[in-house]
Amino acid sequence: MTDTPDNIGQQYDEIALWWNDRHKASNYGVAQVEKALAFSNASGKALDVGCGAGGRLMKLLEDRGFEITGIDASSEMINLARLNHPKNLFIEDDIRFWDTDMQYDFILAWDCLFHLPLDMQKPVLAKLCRMLSKHGVMIHTFGDGVGAHTDTWLGQEFYYSSIGIRQNIELLFENGLSIMHLELDQFPEKHVYTISRKS
Repeated sequence: MTDTPDNIGQQYDEIALWWNDRHKASNYGVAQVEKALAFSNASGKALDVGCGAGGRLMKLLEDRGFEITGIDASSEMINLARLNHPKNLFIEDDIRFWDTDMQYDFILAWDCLFHLPLDMQKPVLAKLCRMLSKHGVMIHTFGDGVGAHTDTWLGQEFYYSSIGIRQNIELLFENGLSIMHLELDQFPEKHVYTISRKS
């Protein structure tokens, strides 16, 4: 199993239609993102990292009036997102290498950073912190544990990694963010989300 940007994009290309159909009416992650939006003082520019085909979480941002940029490594996911949300800007790229001088008032990274190689967890999260505007809010998910592993899902072997709760929190603090909420929201599954705001 290789964890190259082309590989993860191709893996999600294979399941893009299934993903799109399954998540249209899903409530997964909605309550958590709504909680994050409650900490956001205003609309403005939003970045959806690993946006997939868009759907319910992106619609929350649209309903709030955000100007949205979505980024994903899967060309099929991006094609579907453009059909589902024609008013938004979508970029097919790998978040490890993509960069911008743009500042975002809200950053959503739901169930995507865990596909990064372990040694890219900190650099990418630090980059997202830098992209957050003053008083901007970020919600991101990660695993409650440290290390990397692979798991089989929908007939494919996917790569996952995490730097755990402590290192995530320390990195957010080091980059000028305050923790507004942290929760193991799928216990006993090792799934964590945190809401942070730039001071």
